[in-house]
Amino acid sequence: MIAKLCRFLVLSFVLVVSILNGQAAAAPGDPVQADRIVAIVGDEVITYYDLRMRVDAALRQLQKQGTSLPPQELLERQVLERLIMDRIQLQTARESGLRIDDSQLEQAIGRIAASNKMTPQQFRQALEKDGVNYARFREEIRNEMIMVRLREREVDGKLVISDGEIDLYLANQSAAGSTEEYQIAHILLRAPESASPEQLQKLRQRGEQALKRAQAGESFAELAATYSDAPDALQGGNIGWRPLDRLPSLYADAAVRMQTGGVSDLLRSSAGFHIIKLVGKRGSSGPASIQQTHARHILIRVNEVVSEGEARRKLEVLRERIVHGGDFAEMARLYSQDGSAAKGGDLGWVSPGDTVPEFERAMDALKDNEISPVIQSQFGMHLIQVLERRQRDVSAERQRAAARQALRDRRLDEAYQDWLRQLRDRTYVEIRIDEK
Repeated sequence: MIAKLCRFLVLSFVLVVSILNGQAAAAPGDPVQADRIVAIVGDEVITYYDLRMRVDAALRQLQKQGTSLPPQELLERQVLERLIMDRIQLQTARESGLRIDDSQLEQAIGRIAASNKMTPQQFRQALEKDGVNYARFREEIRNEMIMVRLREREVDGKLVISDGEIDLYLANQSAAGSTEEYQIAHILLRAPESASPEQLQKLRQRGEQALKRAQAGESFAELAATYSDAPDALQGGNIGWRPLDRLPSLYADAAVRMQTGGVSDLLRSSAGFHIIKLVGKRGSSGPASIQQTHARHILIRVNEVVSEGEARRKLEVLRERIVHGGDFAEMARLYSQDGSAAKGGDLGWVSPGDTVPEFERAMDALKDNEISPVIQSQFGMHLIQVLERRQRDVSAERQRAAARQALRDRRLDEAYQDWLRQLRDRTYVEIRIDEK
């Protein structure tokens, strides 16, 4: 999970710097229709200047990847839709009180700096030397983190996998015996939740147009950048290597019948229409062992009586006491609001996928006996301490945990797209890009 977060931070850094470099390049007095409104989203507006900066960043990203550039008008519409979705998510987060404080933000920027083999101070100096406004850079990264946290809370944390689903999955795996992995690229044309037959027909025609071009051999990455509503559109729609069982069911059913390099028919789901390309296929033996972490924690729950700020302050005081010699287990017994409190906060041996993503990320980042800063999850505020780690062979119990994670991975993409579609449908959006 730490690796996944670091990849997110590095990708965010590349995009944000591209955007901010574009802003730095614009002349101070440039009258580029800066106050022309191209969309209204809830109680906010998106200007043509906002759009142009994001389009310029997208063009630089596509050029760096060697992707043929789509027509400017089509790219503008795709980028505008992504800007709209970003604004909707940030408004939703703000209304629900979700925030990233400065300490969390500095930790994230520290990871980006480390990935560039710099100290935070060297990293800041390098950005400023390139003409990037550091204060604006920090806020863009904060926004990216807020959207990730929002997804974790509203989608990842609410996805439930039943024991019956796990039993069925393991039975199917035993019968199939497949160890292959698939590299998939996709195009998503998102349909409104209550789309009319006319809207669906128009969307289908657009999908058939993209499919015809893909089948004719045009660059799939360019088509994804032109047509796809998925967040990974500017990365060519590539979702990377996954075992068949970790692909969305719709994609897995199509991919297993495809040859490498092939393009699917136009696929239909509740989220809209999809086109997938099988980029590659390879064998995989799967992990023979996993790393387990022996950890303990203190939890302060957030509710109507205890605010996020109050819970955080309580834990920061406790952390200071523990760092200066206080007994973690005793503090957990006295203050933790978790079932593990009676055991001094001891969670036993924790395996990958046993905890929620934000808890697992923080735990994985710790050295043995290190105490985390205060971290937030859907359950409240935590302090975490790692006691020790070990490698363990995959047992029947661990196979069930791996199956649970595989089922989560398969369903998360579908759940995320459904959630985005619902957010979009219940937010007031007015598009004015065609108005001159």
